[in-house]
Amino acid sequence: MGKVVSLNELKEIMAKERATGKKIVFTNGCFDLVHVGHVRCLQEAKGRGNLLIVAVNSDRSVRKLKGERRPVVPEEERAEIISAFASVDYVVVFAEETPAGIIEVLKPDVL
Repeated sequence: MGKVVSLNELKEIMAKERATGKKIVFTNGCFDLVHVGHVRCLQEAKGRGNLLIVAVNSDRSVRKLKGERRPVVPEEERAEIISAFASVDYVVVFAEETPAGIIEVLKPDVL
């Protein structure tokens, strides 16, 4: 299994990781045009726990948030790019405008 996973897969992974006492950190974003601020944010987030989960907005939700000309980079590629960072443990794509639903399901230790 790679780093880009479904929400159901992530729930199972998190249950196992929590059982070992790991502190789970969560962050999210569109990550359409990745820049140094994203890199710094992900590194900082990783430093706040043991496992970093990153939720990436779907193409549909990016369009709702940023307009019809966005995203520039498709969701599958954005998820793969974010998963390539050493600081990121898992990536999940979400379709809602906010990650509130995923946060409610995953209940991370740190947001």
